[in-house]
Amino acid sequence: MPPLPAEQIASAIDHTLLDTGCGPDAIEALCDQAAVHGFAAVCVYPWWAGLARARLAGAAAVCTVVSFPHGLDRIDAKCDAAGAAIAAGADEVDVVMAWAALRAGDDAAVADDLSAVVESVRRERPDAVVKVIVESAQLTAGELGRACAAVAASGADFAKTGTGTAGACTVEAVAAMRRALPERVAIKASGGIRTAAAASAMLEAGAVRIGTSSGVAILGELEAHAVA
Repeated sequence: MPPLPAEQIASAIDHTLLDTGCGPDAIEALCDQAAVHGFAAVCVYPWWAGLARARLAGAAAVCTVVSFPHGLDRIDAKCDAAGAAIAAGADEVDVVMAWAALRAGDDAAVADDLSAVVESVRRERPDAVVKVIVESAQLTAGELGRACAAVAASGADFAKTGTGTAGACTVEAVAAMRRALPERVAIKASGGIRTAAAASAMLEAGAVRIGTSSGVAILGELEAHAVA
């Protein structure tokens, strides 16, 4: 099956740079690429949220990460970090679920954790978007279903497949999450998505956002395909 149109893929991409060694020039370049290509958002560490917001000037959303990549910060620390990120200029927060606690059976604590983060973000800015990273590559099918239930109960806007640090995203995981989640909860696919075919497959499986650091390369691949 041929890839989806370039415009459709571009508008779904969260253009991501989570290299801990990068500086402001790299963040500004990331933002400029997002604006030129019509990406949905840039995804950066909270330190860079204000710079990204100023550079983008509304051309794309600013997304940042909380409790990344393990999800094992205390609830109060997650809430403080999420609220501070929004106050600093982020439009969206990708918070990592305490998936190790979920695997251990502590679903109630996981649900409380996520609900508190969502409340903290909404208190700072009611229209801010919260995405919960469930780390699907580390979960069994049953655990993934329970993770999706916790995301839905929290009031979050998205469930996100993974951090990209603990296994690649799969079409099967996206499809399973779409079946498990209510329609109001969208899906962001992330982790190892580097080609137009992979991005298309995730969108066709039910994702509406793609987290990738390869957005420019993906569009270049589509442009080359169109010329050929």
